[in-house]
Amino acid sequence: MASMTPGKRRRLQRCATPDGKLVILAMDHRNNLRRALNPQDPSAVSDAALVAFKQEVVAALGETASAVLLDPEYGAEQCITGGALPGSTGLIVALERTGYTGDPAARESSLVEGWDPQRAERMGAEAVKLLVYYHPEAPTAPQIEALIRQVAEGCEAAELPLFLEPLSYSLDPARKKLPAEAYHRVVLETARRLTAIPGVDILKAEFPLDSSAEPDEAAWLAACRELTATSRVPWVLLSAGVDFEQYLLQVAAAARAGACGVAVGRAVWQEAVEKLPPERGEFLTRGAQERMRRVAALCQALARPWTALL
Repeated sequence: MASMTPGKRRRLQRCATPDGKLVILAMDHRNNLRRALNPQDPSAVSDAALVAFKQEVVAALGETASAVLLDPEYGAEQCITGGALPGSTGLIVALERTGYTGDPAARESSLVEGWDPQRAERMGAEAVKLLVYYHPEAPTAPQIEALIRQVAEGCEAAELPLFLEPLSYSLDPARKKLPAEAYHRVVLETARRLTAIPGVDILKAEFPLDSSAEPDEAAWLAACRELTATSRVPWVLLSAGVDFEQYLLQVAAAARAGACGVAVGRAVWQEAVEKLPPERGEFLTRGAQERMRRVAALCQALARPWTALL
C-alpha cells in the first residue's frame, strides 16, 4: 500500500466517502440475478430486462453509495449512458466472467472477453474488481493466482485500484459448502496468500466465520480481527445474500474489527426481484434506500478509513 501510485490513490478517494470509508453498492450480478428474477426459467429473462433492473436499482440507490460496482455486459455502460449512475458516485467495473468453469472441486475463473483494466479505465471506471473462486488446496490455485497477477499488472499500468473478491468453496463433491471450522481457516489463508500479490489494493471479503453456525458475536469480532491482522490490504465486507438485519450485525463486527467498509448487494435490494413496477420502485426508493443509509451510517461511525494502512 505504501507504494500506491498517485493515480490509484486519487481513484480510491473517488470511490470513498470524504473520510475514507468505502460504501459500495454491488450490482454486478448476472446469472444469479437471472435466477432470482425468474427461478422457474432463468433463461427467459432477457438481456433488456436485466439491464432495466440494474438501471432501476442504481438510479434509486446510487446517490446513497460512495461507489457502485457494475458488470461490463449489462450494467456499466448502460447505467452511464442511461443516466442511472450519478456523476458524483464512483464506478467499479467487474472484469470476471460470471460463474466458473472446470470441475466444481477445481474451479477456474476467467475474464469477460475483450475486457481488461485499460478498457475499464477508458470508460471512466475508478477501479476494477476481480472475483475468483479460490481454495488454497485446490489444484487450480496456482492458475487463479496467475490470473490475479495478470489483472494486477494491468491495473498497475492503468493506475486503477484492484478490488479482489475471492469466494471459497468445498473440495468435497459431497458437500455444497465448507464445514464451519474449515471455512474460517480457508477464508483467513486465502486472505494471507492473495493479498500478498503485488497490485491487489482492497480485499472484498466473505465474513470470516459461519455466522449461522456460531451465534456468539464475540466470536464474530475475534474472527474479523484475525482477518484484519492477516490481510495486507484494507478490506470490505460483502453481503453474500444474507438477510439485511443479519448483515447489519456482521457489518458492525467487521467495522469494529478494522474493516474499511462494505460492498453490499442483495442484502439491500433482494426483495425488489419479486416485485413489479410500481411496487418495485416504491420498495427501492423507500425500503432499500433506508437500508443503504443505515449501512452507510454504521460504516461512518465504526469503520476505519482505507488510508489507515498507508
